[in-house]
Amino acid sequence: MADHGSSQRQDTAEPDAGLRRRRFLGFLVAAPTLAVAVDWAQPAPAGAAVVTLPQPEDLFDLGDMQNLAAAPTSGLISVRLDADGTAFFAVPRAEVGQGMTTAVAMMVSEELDLPLDRIVVGLADARPELLMNQLTGGSNSMRSMYLPVRTAAAIARQRLVDTAAAQWNVPAADVSTAAGVVSGPGGLSATYGSLATAAAADQTVAVTASLKSPAQFGVLGTPRGRIDARDIVTGRKQFAMDVTVPGALPTMVARPPTINGTVVAINNLSAVLAMPGVTDAVAISHGVAIRAQTFGQCIDAIQVVDVTWGPGTVDGESDATVLEKLRAAQLPMIVPPLLSQTVDAEFVFAFASNAPLEPDCAIADVRGDRAEIWASLKVPIVAQSEIAAQLGLPVEAVTVHVTQGGGSFGRHLFHDVAAEAAQASQKMGKAVKLSWSRTDSFRQGRVHPMCTSRVRMNYLLGNVLSYEQRHTGVQTDFGHGLGEMITATAASLPVAGNLTFAETIFELTQSSPYDFGVTTQLLNEIPVEFNTGSMRNIYSPNVVCAQELTVDRVAARMGQDPVTFRRGFLRDQKVLAVLDKAADLGQWGRPMPAGTAQGIAVHTEYRAAIAVLVEIDCTPATVDRPIQDGVGGPRVTKALIVVDPGLCINPTGLEAQMIGGMQDGIALALTSSLHVQNGIPLEGSWDNYFYTREWNTPPDLQVVIMPNTSDTPSGAGELGVAPAFAAVACAYARATGTMPTYFPINHNAPLGFTPLPLEPSTPQSPTDGLAHTF
Repeated sequence: MADHGSSQRQDTAEPDAGLRRRRFLGFLVAAPTLAVAVDWAQPAPAGAAVVTLPQPEDLFDLGDMQNLAAAPTSGLISVRLDADGTAFFAVPRAEVGQGMTTAVAMMVSEELDLPLDRIVVGLADARPELLMNQLTGGSNSMRSMYLPVRTAAAIARQRLVDTAAAQWNVPAADVSTAAGVVSGPGGLSATYGSLATAAAADQTVAVTASLKSPAQFGVLGTPRGRIDARDIVTGRKQFAMDVTVPGALPTMVARPPTINGTVVAINNLSAVLAMPGVTDAVAISHGVAIRAQTFGQCIDAIQVVDVTWGPGTVDGESDATVLEKLRAAQLPMIVPPLLSQTVDAEFVFAFASNAPLEPDCAIADVRGDRAEIWASLKVPIVAQSEIAAQLGLPVEAVTVHVTQGGGSFGRHLFHDVAAEAAQASQKMGKAVKLSWSRTDSFRQGRVHPMCTSRVRMNYLLGNVLSYEQRHTGVQTDFGHGLGEMITATAASLPVAGNLTFAETIFELTQSSPYDFGVTTQLLNEIPVEFNTGSMRNIYSPNVVCAQELTVDRVAARMGQDPVTFRRGFLRDQKVLAVLDKAADLGQWGRPMPAGTAQGIAVHTEYRAAIAVLVEIDCTPATVDRPIQDGVGGPRVTKALIVVDPGLCINPTGLEAQMIGGMQDGIALALTSSLHVQNGIPLEGSWDNYFYTREWNTPPDLQVVIMPNTSDTPSGAGELGVAPAFAAVACAYARATGTMPTYFPINHNAPLGFTPLPLEPSTPQSPTDGLAHTF
């Protein structure tokens, strides 16, 4: 029976009791009502002993670096209890659909003994004083906030108990809390709201509190729907596009025919300004911003504006030219091959789009000596600083409001949309609501770099003697905050030498889970100036896909089943456990019809472990089936994801993250890429960019969450992408008998769409939509 989107939670094992015995530090903050600040300076986990020499990521990973960088300003973030009995927490992270606000609300609800619907979670404006404590990325939000947020809520609850006990003149031990009510002997009771003012502190003082043990949890670890679900389905949820600011009229940009081209001259400015509804048209860094009464009128003007364009940064580049440069820059292997007992492989990964489903949008109101910005931003402090410098204003004169985001894929680590809106508003002297078109997002937006990954494995007498991987890519832009974190924490990082930001992040995220003897994984990047970004899971999807395909190849050479081979070499018991569970539940090795096969892959990152088992149909009837307005190809018919997240906060949210990672992996393996020609992608919309659709997503998809193996959660938001990608690739290789080496596998097939013209940069809105329904 099909089980699409179902999840199972295995019986939960009791984690280490150490956390239950510890008390945690926080602060009562001087405020009108009860407010509690948190101490975010929690110790980084120690690296576990491993059979082979540990790699940097085993000892100190990207999440550890983020926690360390955030610690100095940890006391500036607080939970507040208001007089109406609600608790408010302004999260210094971005909500872009991952359900982070729901998980935070669950933490507060658990320790404060307050119903989930009484918890209000907002997004903090840019706060420069937080320094590096306001960055969303690296699957770090839950990992970094779990103990601090619970601590703040526990302190608030204890303060309410102590206040009520003092008012009633009874021992605090005789006072209890439940559902937002404090109760005492003889039927005494008071609501949280009635105590909020009395419990407030008149000066900031350090306090401690004990946290609940997992055995006492009534909220954490239980499946909960999103706290914003009703607003989402009823259309009440407010994204940047929904924000209304007086005078902020629709604004769009006519863009150049190559990436990052510049404006030399607007040749018909007066004609554009005379068009219906158009109020302003000004040149900005990479286009002409047009402001009008409606977005439709902006699009009309884009059809008409005549611009002389200057060169871009990658004019003339194509997939072929970039691949040639990548191959020329590949670092050499160190261990010589052992002739017939060596597997050498090279894998190519095409450019992929970072475009979220939500149109890129920002509102800016720049007036003389001040500016106000509204946008979905993962690093609002960097946005505030750089926009202030761009406008010639002091940082304190620029207010940046963080809005909810409809997806990100890493896109919202960058603030270029907000910077464009600010530039246009300043030049026009008016407020603007600037939106990119879909075509803008795909052609001028952020992309995951094209890259190659070379792997060499030497084996002898049943052992793997060496594993070498040389990953070469177009340079990844880390100018969004992670670079500054590396600089600030350099003395603590387990890497040596004069590494670039990209190489440091590579070393802090990549490690092989296998005992393969001498193991080296190195990165080299070439300075080709595409607009790149840290797409979901950064380097791991490509690195792990190349690794797992080569592992399957070596297993076949040694005459072993892929699962048996992995079991013999895995050095992490958590990874071994998820592999065994996936092989068992997924009936690994069951007979499969010709042209179909199973594939399996494992991955460990962010202190979590995961295994993915898929089944794929590569028969001609499936591959060649007609798809209206799309492409055919193989179909993943079944997927099983087994994940160990350390400690699971919300099984429903974790399941959604895993399903999303599965869809990403299928897309990257089979259909989803950008085709670059003459300095710009041919794709110009989601219609052209074949992300996972209904025709290639598995009708049978199951998520299994392993028993808790830790007192704290690991990172999981990006965790599912890499093993899903690798499992699909491995299944395809087994079904077809050919190991794929260029991804996605359909990249070099006919396009499947007619490219939109490069000018006008945004096509006219269609008027024949009903003709395309089916």
